[in-house]
Amino acid sequence: MRKRFESKRAPEPVGLYPHARRVGNLLFLSGVGPRVRGSKKIPVGIAAQCRSVFDNVRAILEDAGSSWERLVDVTVFLTNMKDDFPVYNRLYAEYFKDNQPCRTTVEISSLPTPIAIELKCVATIGGKR
Repeated sequence: MRKRFESKRAPEPVGLYPHARRVGNLLFLSGVGPRVRGSKKIPVGIAAQCRSVFDNVRAILEDAGSSWERLVDVTVFLTNMKDDFPVYNRLYAEYFKDNQPCRTTVEISSLPTPIAIELKCVATIGGKR
């Protein structure tokens, strides 16, 4: 089974790709940033961007029939590891205290839009947790 998902709550993709794609019992999310749906608005500051990107991921998961608790792998891209990692890591611990998926955090020089953080996630969907 291969199915595309578009969330009506998450920001529109900046290219030709779906918010998520289901393959079997896995849901693969495209890179998710902190933008606000329906605008080019980007929250100011790493704390606000972290909260926004986590909320966007949650919206995509729920709209696709999965949930935050079903996340199994998260790849985080930061554009400024030195300055932003402490705040991001603290907020990540708050959001993921009950569900602790595998995580990789990498610093990159830039993202397609002027954002400081993007998440790439894999979750389970359907069947048993």
